[in-house]
Amino acid sequence: HRASQKASQAYMAAEALMASGHAAQAATAFAKIADTAPSGYAEVSRLHNADALLAAGHRADALTLYKKVAAGDNSLLAAVAKLREGWMLADTMPRLQLEALLAPLTATASPWRFMAREILAYADYRDGKFALAAKEYQALAANVEAPIGVRQRANVMATFLHAGGDKAYGVVPPPATPSAAKAVTAPAPPKSGNSGHKAATAHPKSHQRRGHAHR
Repeated sequence: HRASQKASQAYMAAEALMASGHAAQAATAFAKIADTAPSGYAEVSRLHNADALLAAGHRADALTLYKKVAAGDNSLLAAVAKLREGWMLADTMPRLQLEALLAPLTATASPWRFMAREILAYADYRDGKFALAAKEYQALAANVEAPIGVRQRANVMATFLHAGGDKAYGVVPPPATPSAAKAVTAPAPPKSGNSGHKAATAHPKSHQRRGHAHR
C-alpha cells in the first residue's frame, strides 16, 4: 500500500511537470516511476514517458518506448501506443506499411478502428489522393459510432477538401534576403560632381576662417 501511495504522489508530480511545460523533467520523472513503481503505475508511466520525450523533441526515444508499450500485455495501453506511433510516422511511412502497422486496430470489431482509419485517411491526403481522402473523412464524419473528436476533425478535413483544398494555388514568394533589402533601401552615393561642395561643407570652420581673412 505504501509503495502504491508513493507511486501515486510521484505520478501526480510528473503530470504537473508535463502540464506546466517542463517536458524533459517530466520524462525523467515518468522514467523513474516506470522503473520503480508497481506494475500498474509503471505501465502507464512508460506511455507518458514516451509522450514527454516526444514533447521534448526526442522523437527516436519516444518511438522506441511507444513500440515497447504497444508490444506489452496491457491491450488498452498497447492500442493507445500504437495509435501514437502511427501518428508519429504518418508523415513519412509509406501508406501500405502504415496500414500494416495499424491493421489490428482497423478491424471492424475494434473499438479503435475510427482513430486508426483517421490516420490512414491522412496518409491518403498526404499522398495527394484527395478524392479518396475526402471520401474517407466524410465517412468518418457521418458515422455516429465514431468518437465526437474524430467526427469533428474528419468533418473539418472533408469540408476543406470539398471546398477546394485539393488544389494547388502556387507558393508565396520568398522574402527578400538582407543584402537584397539593403540594396533597395540604401541611399544612392553622391555624384562625383558634388565633390567640391562636399569638401567645402566638410570643414565649415576652415571655410569661415578663409572668408574672414579675405574680408
